[in-house]
Amino acid sequence: MAKEWGYASHNGPEHWHELYPIAKGDKQSPIELHTKDIRHDPSLQPWSASYDPGSAKTILNNGKTCRVVFDDTYDRSMLRGGPLSGPYRLRQFHLHWGSSDDHGSEHTVDGVKYAAELHLVHWNPKYNTFGEALKQPDGIAVVGIFLKIGREKGEFQFILDALDKIKTKGKEAPFTHFDPSCLFPACRDYWTYHGSFTTPPCEECIVWLLLKEPMTVSSDQMAKLRSLFASAENEPPVPLVGNWRPPQPIKGRVVRASFK
Repeated sequence: MAKEWGYASHNGPEHWHELYPIAKGDKQSPIELHTKDIRHDPSLQPWSASYDPGSAKTILNNGKTCRVVFDDTYDRSMLRGGPLSGPYRLRQFHLHWGSSDDHGSEHTVDGVKYAAELHLVHWNPKYNTFGEALKQPDGIAVVGIFLKIGREKGEFQFILDALDKIKTKGKEAPFTHFDPSCLFPACRDYWTYHGSFTTPPCEECIVWLLLKEPMTVSSDQMAKLRSLFASAENEPPVPLVGNWRPPQPIKGRVVRASFK
């Protein structure tokens, strides 16, 4: 069987390019954000999300992350504005986290690593299918939200409470009536740049909207996320932690800020 990608030393990010050459491309994500080098672009619009809670379908553990999947067969949960030329459909959201509270995010801001990073993945329906959107430079829009440690977030607990049903790799459970905009911070300021998926195949099709303001969760809530397993039920237990890709070379790309 072909070597499966992962986050261990033998199949981790430094090996991904062996199976997925684009992982060494010129527009890879994540990146380090250096705020002194980022310029405010007054032409950037505010963004908005109108999500239908009824479009949430399932939550799953695929051994790499915990993912919540939405019905994207028509325009029900949409992202608009910001750097985007048209509306994008929500397909899924997932998280990346570390083995402890002091790291876990993929993007970093002035050297700061957050405890986790939430990615809401949307695709441009003008390309008709998600698969077709993956081949276009503006095919996908991802809203990235940093998670920092502080007081507990009640809305996040709704996701964590479902994790007991998907403890091990391959498990999936119904997850309905959830509007992920309840996780958004009050401030909508963002940074934007063109990049890639942070997991193989690492396609370079993403318009990133990284929110400046992190979402606050408690240390106990982070511990619950780390209670998942990357192994299947019938396998020796392997904790699902450290599922983050380190920052990639920026290679001349420009990061713009929606705020001064």
